[in-house]
Amino acid sequence: MNSKLQKQHENMDAYDMVEHLKQLYQGKARHERFEVSKTLFECKMQERTPIETHVLKMIEYVENLERLEFPLEQELTTDLILQSLLEGYSQFIMNYNMNEIDKPLLEILSMLRTTEPNLKKTKLGTVLMVQNGSPKIRVRPKPRARPTLLH
Repeated sequence: MNSKLQKQHENMDAYDMVEHLKQLYQGKARHERFEVSKTLFECKMQERTPIETHVLKMIEYVENLERLEFPLEQELTTDLILQSLLEGYSQFIMNYNMNEIDKPLLEILSMLRTTEPNLKKTKLGTVLMVQNGSPKIRVRPKPRARPTLLH
């Protein structure tokens, strides 16, 4: 505590001191809570971001809200994380919801880590072709981005 605050509080008992400090800093906490919750609710996983990095960042936002005395329900935080994932995780999300799995966030992260390598394998896209009556599986390469011309 800086000396100016100490002087203001030297003749107060502990309860009055805490109440006064709450009044001083409550506006700042409200603004911080707003910014953290806004960031959390808008959070979307970016391509090529490891699942661990993304989910741990979201868990950090959830923990920051708890620290700011604004805890979120477990189901809501799970929904926020699942909704923020890339389209490639849709099968995982469907399985999670269909099986009514209810796990803590770190266990969900562990499950997603297990899923991530499988997504990378199928990223190229698998094509089933039937040729001369026998099926053949081919992996088609991911289309390359076409260069754009600058005017």
